[in-house]
Amino acid sequence: MTKEKFGKECKICARPFTVFRWCPGARMRFKKTEICQTCCKLKNVCQTCLLDLEYGLPVQVRDTGNNVKEDIPRSDVNKEYYTQNAERDIAIAGEGNVPGEIGKSRAAGDLLLKLARTTPYYKRNRPHICSFWVKGECRRGEECPYRHEKPTDPDDPLADQNIKDRYYGMNDPVADKLMRRAETMPKISPPEDRSITTLYVGGLGEKIQESDLRDNFYQYGEVRSINIVPKQQCAFVQFTTRPAAEAAADATYNKLIVNGRRLVIKWGKSQAGREMKGPGEEHGRELEPVPGLPGPLPMPSDELQNNFFNLHQGATLLPYRMMPPGMLGLRPPVIGIRQPLPPGVQPPGGAWYPNMSQPPPGVMGMTSLPAGVMPPVRPFMPVHYPSQDPQRMGSVEKGVPQL
Repeated sequence: MTKEKFGKECKICARPFTVFRWCPGARMRFKKTEICQTCCKLKNVCQTCLLDLEYGLPVQVRDTGNNVKEDIPRSDVNKEYYTQNAERDIAIAGEGNVPGEIGKSRAAGDLLLKLARTTPYYKRNRPHICSFWVKGECRRGEECPYRHEKPTDPDDPLADQNIKDRYYGMNDPVADKLMRRAETMPKISPPEDRSITTLYVGGLGEKIQESDLRDNFYQYGEVRSINIVPKQQCAFVQFTTRPAAEAAADATYNKLIVNGRRLVIKWGKSQAGREMKGPGEEHGRELEPVPGLPGPLPMPSDELQNNFFNLHQGATLLPYRMMPPGMLGLRPPVIGIRQPLPPGVQPPGGAWYPNMSQPPPGVMGMTSLPAGVMPPVRPFMPVHYPSQDPQRMGSVEKGVPQL
């Protein structure tokens, strides 16, 4: 940054003032102050871009939103006299206080809250368009510090801007564009479900806490709960009554600015009216299948559902739960072990048990017993593990008599 004392004259009052010149960033054009400090304090605007310091809007939009009309003399003699009196008022008011009608009306209207700029606008720092490139004569290529872009339409009102019109708030094309944008801004409408009293608040960032939201919403009615979702940087503010929620939605939609961040206000959705939806129906539409993925596997045939060991069809076994009532006390039949059927019980069709006279084809037969002789049935014995022996080392304390 360079400083030149009394380097240029102010473009409003024509008095010499100290000029500051700097580069805001890489591949940006150099900027400098255009008006003196006295003129910028009278209108509370920036010395370079002449936009309002509080809302970042042109003077015409700010005065229209606050219903302020302050006439500053235009002639040289009256302007010099007015400027001298303004410097005296500024010295009396002190730093940070704006004299005149602008300092008296500090309350922001709905129009200013809708159009206020809360983030830097770096587009105004871009270099100017290269006039040689427009004529096809620029030979610098990428080293040219100016922009190689097509200029705007000469008939565009934004192409003809005057610094004095911007300062006095008259015939400003940028202000007219913002005023038309404010007229076409959408409005929030309450849902038909009267049970919804919750507002969605988005764009919180990392610095906004629950206390900040409560301080801004308690004025509209009693707040039942405030749930903040840090991962999504949003919150849900629930009121106790529907009129309080409607008043908060109308007063904060596109107007709420907390800690320098403009918050997004929407109505919440009804929790009771939601139904269980499958994948792809969450947003009200079905998703198309992804190409290239394999389809679902076919179901096995009926003859293989119970054949877990791939046995012959004639040796298909029945599950234990499908046995006849007289066989429920026995273990399931196993091929290779003779196990008689209870008296009066016929084997089910399609199944074979080892005590049958003829095995089905494909199943190895066993040695038959004499007629009238039944094989002994072994009782079921539990499995014995060595760790269950109380005489193992460490399980019995030495020297203590056993009862």
